[in-house]
Amino acid sequence: MEQQVKNRWLIALAAVGIHISIGSVYAWSVFTKPLTQQFGWELPDVQFTFSIAILFLGLSAAFLGHYVEKHGPRKAGTLASIFFGVGIVGSGLATQLASLPLLYICYGVLGGIGLGVGYITPVSTLVKWFPDRRGLATGLAIMGFGFASMIASPIMNALIESAGIANTFYVLGIVYFIVMFASAQYLSPPPKDWVPAGFSTNGEAGDKPIKKDLCQLTANEAIKTRRFYWLWLMLFINVTCGIAVISVASPMAQEMVGMSVQTAALMVGLNGLFNGGGRIGWASLSDYIGRANTYTAFFAIQMVLFFLLPNMSNPLLFMIAMFIIMTCYGGGFASIPAYIGDLFGTRQLGAIHGYILTAWAAAGLAGPIFAAWVRETTKSYTGTMSVFAAMFIVALLISLLIRVDIKKLKEEAKQREKSVELAS
Repeated sequence: MEQQVKNRWLIALAAVGIHISIGSVYAWSVFTKPLTQQFGWELPDVQFTFSIAILFLGLSAAFLGHYVEKHGPRKAGTLASIFFGVGIVGSGLATQLASLPLLYICYGVLGGIGLGVGYITPVSTLVKWFPDRRGLATGLAIMGFGFASMIASPIMNALIESAGIANTFYVLGIVYFIVMFASAQYLSPPPKDWVPAGFSTNGEAGDKPIKKDLCQLTANEAIKTRRFYWLWLMLFINVTCGIAVISVASPMAQEMVGMSVQTAALMVGLNGLFNGGGRIGWASLSDYIGRANTYTAFFAIQMVLFFLLPNMSNPLLFMIAMFIIMTCYGGGFASIPAYIGDLFGTRQLGAIHGYILTAWAAAGLAGPIFAAWVRETTKSYTGTMSVFAAMFIVALLISLLIRVDIKKLKEEAKQREKSVELAS
């Protein structure tokens, strides 16, 4: 009896369900003011909860990437729903007990582990279901992560005002658990040797050929290659500068171009829209122009914009520049899983993606601290922009260097194909 093949677009929808839930972590700032007012905690101490969550996102993605590959996306997604759900519900208990350390453990550690596993599980599955449109598929899921804070923020605000902080955590924890658990049950890898309708692996008559991966490596083999570290550095620089700008966007706009508080707040809100839109836009475009060209474009555009930002005096131009930077920031996240698939294959994509995401954890800690330090040292945001522009020059050079490895891999793949043809 022929195996019933699942609908890959429903798999994509399930992936979005998980990412929209865990992406609510980006709305953490909604809780900071109510928590400081109610309990008298210091603002940096409350914000540290978010830093712990991002740190554990990276760590759990790295350490549990192999779990995703070994046990499959359904079990891994279920595990993510338990950790994230318990973490958020536990945060409610922490606020009821007025315990900051318990909040760190629940939201930061447990929620962070749920974040990491929940982030890589749907993405690694989608890459396998969409060999013809990898960028679009991963962009869809990761777009959900980017847009989540826009959806969650007003709901969280309304809940805090009507039901209190603890009850808000309880409600969110239960809702996110149900959405993530239900989504995880539909996730599964495609059957062996499956290809979408109208495609084939060997270019049969009337069918479009599926572009072959340059190689198929395990995660442990991948981390021994030079190109793995090129990818890691590219993501680290893109995220460090992006997170740093997000963390100081409002005061920077007010100081550099004299933007009003209200206009700066509007810009910060719209940043989320361009962050999410950039994820689906750039990732889809990467299917047509190639991942290498996409990353070179990210860094060339941002290098120019960061050089120009200190000399901008027009608030509208400043805002447009910020929005373009946000699309590149979001696009960097969304295009990386497809790039990993191109360079290392899909055999252990989840585990390799997990290792690469440690760059996000490192950047999440380094970016805001680095921006604050440069601001304090140079006494202006102009110095910060110049440092970031220089970092993007480095990233641009790396995006060109990785092409040497890609060219070499393509030549090796051609040699292998010739050997197979001669042998047969």
